[in-house]
Amino acid sequence: MSEKKQTHFGFRTVDEDDKAGLVHGVFSSVASRYDLMNDLMSAGIHRVWKNAMMDWLAPRDGQHLLDVAGGTGDIAFRFLDRAPGARVTVCDMTEQMLVEGRKRAEAAEKADRLAWVTGDAMALPFADDSFDRYTISFGIRNVTRVADALAEAYRVLRPGGRLLVLEFSQIPVPAMQWAYDRYSFNVIPAMGQAVTGDRDSYQYLVESIRKFPDQESFAQMIRDVGFGRVQWRNLSMGIAALHSGWKL
Repeated sequence: MSEKKQTHFGFRTVDEDDKAGLVHGVFSSVASRYDLMNDLMSAGIHRVWKNAMMDWLAPRDGQHLLDVAGGTGDIAFRFLDRAPGARVTVCDMTEQMLVEGRKRAEAAEKADRLAWVTGDAMALPFADDSFDRYTISFGIRNVTRVADALAEAYRVLRPGGRLLVLEFSQIPVPAMQWAYDRYSFNVIPAMGQAVTGDRDSYQYLVESIRKFPDQESFAQMIRDVGFGRVQWRNLSMGIAALHSGWKL
């Protein structure tokens, strides 16, 4: 029998077959307090980053966006606010995250333009060439095989479609990265314990950021699956980054 392939779950090494279940457990556990924790952890800056994402994406009426790992609707609602004549399909592997998204007032207001689908980023339940835009915000680092998720994004986008990824990244100034690490490892898990009663999930989320490729390495992964005109922009000095690519 061949050995099982392994990957990382934070700083732990796990079988690839097990990672999705572990990630599902993390987000099922924190779903009800996910948006609150994002505000607390980032002092609200995640909202600025998501607005910057929309600025670069420039939503237009008539477009159909696929927002992957977008369960609570933050990106979907912003997209529709800027393009009331657009449509959004939110796809998330964790049903509880979708439940939380559908509870929000904006979901009812925009229900005729929104679809909520449970699905895996590495095997999307959509036909080829189905969407004009694909976004994933703070989700791709949790995917077992990132290259497979990027290939799926390429597959479901129409020719001329665009990928935009918002993800935590690497600060290019070592002293600032050191200070950020001290905050992340000492404050965020403790905050997660106090707010959600779940320290371990936020320990994983902090560790997963450190395992994600740096800006240029991730840009090359996007190129490798076929995207062209790949660019990236740092946000807050590299704490997060936006990556863009086009299906030409």
